[in-house]
Amino acid sequence: MNTTSSENSTSPLVQLQPHDEFNRQLESNVHPPTWTNPTPSQPYHLVVIGAGTAGLVTAAGAAGLGARVALVERELMGGDCLNVGCVPSKGMISAARIVATMKEAASFGIEVPENPVVDFAAVMQRMRRLRAEISPADSAQRFSDLGVDVYLGQGSFAGDDRVTVTRNDGSTSELQFRKAVVATGARAAAPPIDGLETVEYLTNENLFSLTELPPWFGVIGSGPIGAEMAQVFARLGSEVVLFERGPNILGREDPEAAAIVQKEFERDGINLMLNSKDMKVSRCEDDRIRVAVKRDGDPYDITVDKLLVAVGRAPNTDGLNLAAVNVEFGKTGVSVNDHLQTTNPKIYAAGDICSQYKFTHAADFQARIVIQNALFATGPFGKKKSSDLIIPWATYTSPEVAHVGLYEKDAAKQSIEIDTYVQHFADVDRAILEGNPEGFVKVLTRKGTDQILGATIVAENAGDLISEITLAMTHGLGLSKIGSTIHPYPTVADAIRKLGDQYNRTKLTPRNEKLLGLLQRWNVGS
Repeated sequence: MNTTSSENSTSPLVQLQPHDEFNRQLESNVHPPTWTNPTPSQPYHLVVIGAGTAGLVTAAGAAGLGARVALVERELMGGDCLNVGCVPSKGMISAARIVATMKEAASFGIEVPENPVVDFAAVMQRMRRLRAEISPADSAQRFSDLGVDVYLGQGSFAGDDRVTVTRNDGSTSELQFRKAVVATGARAAAPPIDGLETVEYLTNENLFSLTELPPWFGVIGSGPIGAEMAQVFARLGSEVVLFERGPNILGREDPEAAAIVQKEFERDGINLMLNSKDMKVSRCEDDRIRVAVKRDGDPYDITVDKLLVAVGRAPNTDGLNLAAVNVEFGKTGVSVNDHLQTTNPKIYAAGDICSQYKFTHAADFQARIVIQNALFATGPFGKKKSSDLIIPWATYTSPEVAHVGLYEKDAAKQSIEIDTYVQHFADVDRAILEGNPEGFVKVLTRKGTDQILGATIVAENAGDLISEITLAMTHGLGLSKIGSTIHPYPTVADAIRKLGDQYNRTKLTPRNEKLLGLLQRWNVGS
């Protein structure tokens, strides 16, 4: 079913299913079927192509500073984050966590049904309702009210100072610009798996359209998306099989942190097919999907009802005509310098289209750099650098894994000598009382100092806890400063303060201890 009427030609490429009241509400905000593109106001100080996080922040910020701004979007405003990423996935995660909490209630002395009944359709309806309620913040009308000219259609460079916007009905608008920003993001890409093209597999772009819980749910890839959704569907009642080429899940993360999450996955009943190689996919006669793999050399043949492919991203460069304006791009996206300037000095880029950090918050802060550099900086001076950003991230499994800065393996590769401080939650009162004693906070400092180089947290609310360490790193505060900051008791965050205490105790050398003893005896004697 189309998301717009046949009389209208603004239908986005990403279709919203099911076409219920909540998706209609979402669509009316982020891709209004009756939207009329404005008459261009020439020339624009800034034309932004792509209305995901990077594009929205750039457009709103620049317009707020008095610039004439045009914002072009061919699909759904809000990008992946609102429509097929952060928002819907966290809506499902919150429901799955309620199920897990109910199953653990007996350990708190609370009797509830041993196997809670999950209404998957209602879970997904709740997600769609909340997504629709959030969507006005990213809506075409809101940005128009902010002074941004919003154009729905395919943006394409027609020259060094022009962008053409083409609607589905063939009508066009020509926008002249002084500077332009490419913020078109990235999309799911199919990995080279034998037979994958013969089956109807899921990606993040259609996963959230499901209305029935698949009895057997397969996931290829154990990165953030794959890991989060494998655990969600397992907790909501699917038999989940997670296929991973490597020996562990979350291969990018600290191995000790990933091991704790992996243990929880096993408790959730997820069938972990690690070291899966030579994968072949085929369609069964009943439209189920057969996955044949070799695990540690042994053959396995598994049939699932739905298969989520959660590996691989491709930059959205199609249709932009970048080559015509001398903007270099490739399989990893648009090439930019440290100021987020492309190989065409009048054109900038921000977000997933050009960044190694595929996170909403990274796109947000890159957009702020683009506003400064594109509109206000002149010459080599006054320009902000993307390399100055200290970017944390989190994977929202249970427990969560959050990280910022260097890993121990990074320090070793760069020949940086470090000290490592670890505080286990098993020794933190609030974590014990909450029933979450597993996990830890690990902080790396430059050897012999309290300068924080990186940190990993594995805990139920690790994504919230990491911000204290990110703040310290951003503003040059050392571990000793954290140790001298009063934290409320009892809180899980007190684990971070305890790391400061650990560092301070290293300063109590035998010589210092002897001097303190002499001072104490002198004070007593006086």
